[in-house]
Amino acid sequence: MSDPASLVSNAAVRGAYRTSQSLTGQKAQGVEAEVSAEDFTAMVRNATQASLETVRSGEATAEAALRGEADTQQVVEAMLAMESTVKVAVSVRDRFVEAYQEILRMPI
Repeated sequence: MSDPASLVSNAAVRGAYRTSQSLTGQKAQGVEAEVSAEDFTAMVRNATQASLETVRSGEATAEAALRGEADTQQVVEAMLAMESTVKVAVSVRDRFVEAYQEILRMPI
């Protein structure tokens, strides 16, 4: 999950396209909008699970290195994967918070 593009699935792209169509005045059907929300939820859930797995794998590699069972190169690769995963997760979190704050500022 070190690549930010891995966070985006085809379903999420289709959902974003449908959302952009609704914003431009074209109507999306209710069922499609519901499916889009489920796809987004699934995408976020899968990305979160993949992030956690990467972090857990990195921690396991570091523990193995402390026991003398892993090579230094493996530890460096695992730590780099963890670092990029955490950076992407923090970036996504910041975007979610920013979007939430923007919604709160919208007049009713």
